[in-house]
Amino acid sequence: MTTEEVVGRLSSGMTIGIGGWGSRRKPMALVRALLRSDVTDLTVVSYGGPDVGLLAAAGKVRKLVAAFATLDSLPLEPHFRAAREHGALELVELDEAMVMWGLTAAAQRLPFLPVRAGLGSDVMTVNPGLRTVRSPYEDGEELVAVPALRLDAALVHLDRADVHGNAQYLGADPYFDDLFCQAADTAYVSCERIVDSAGLLEDAGPQTLLVKRAFVNGVVEAPNGAHFTSCAPDYERDEVFQRAYARAAADPEAWGAFAERFLSGDEDAYQSAVTAFHQEEASR
Repeated sequence: MTTEEVVGRLSSGMTIGIGGWGSRRKPMALVRALLRSDVTDLTVVSYGGPDVGLLAAAGKVRKLVAAFATLDSLPLEPHFRAAREHGALELVELDEAMVMWGLTAAAQRLPFLPVRAGLGSDVMTVNPGLRTVRSPYEDGEELVAVPALRLDAALVHLDRADVHGNAQYLGADPYFDDLFCQAADTAYVSCERIVDSAGLLEDAGPQTLLVKRAFVNGVVEAPNGAHFTSCAPDYERDEVFQRAYARAAADPEAWGAFAERFLSGDEDAYQSAVTAFHQEEASR
């Protein structure tokens, strides 16, 4: 599929899960295509990074379910900060393990799963809707009942995939892309390169085959499609560009110019603009 074909299957009001972690291996080409669409009023579930920031800046997020929203080397995603300060979106802030457990419950078609994470913390205070359950066994332990985070659609980015939807990570961390796909009614994988199925075993072992074809509805070949986040070992985070993004986010006029330069065209235009940006930086 193309990024536009994927976004064409999404609609306003959906709950969309976005894989990756912070500013690492985010499906940014799919996010940029979503920015160009008229889809809005979204509930987004994410270990948030610039995916959350860009969608929030575009006014497309009604509700965010997240453990954080960070650029990693920059602690707080600037557009997320602005959206929260202006009350532009509803936030369900969960512990990292609670998000994982909510996705796991959805993947297993359970209404909730019990977890210790969150007990004794302000997570329970800021989410008064959370409930606890008591173990029916002799221990009688009280646990948080994390509700299933069922998704209408999931968007993830991996290093390699075949045309059937089997997808492989080659970096150090799988994150939870497999859970996002399994928790969703439909799931779409973008990748750096589509290879034949046998080729998935050339660079690494079978344990790296994170996403299985049974849970995938479409595959997009998107070289550099995680930019400006990292997609190790193919490339690291573009720190120079990320700093420019954060600087622009701090000023409405600067952001308007940034968005016009980098986000007003299609994905090819974006990649060309990034190349030109780095040539300018190198000549300074």
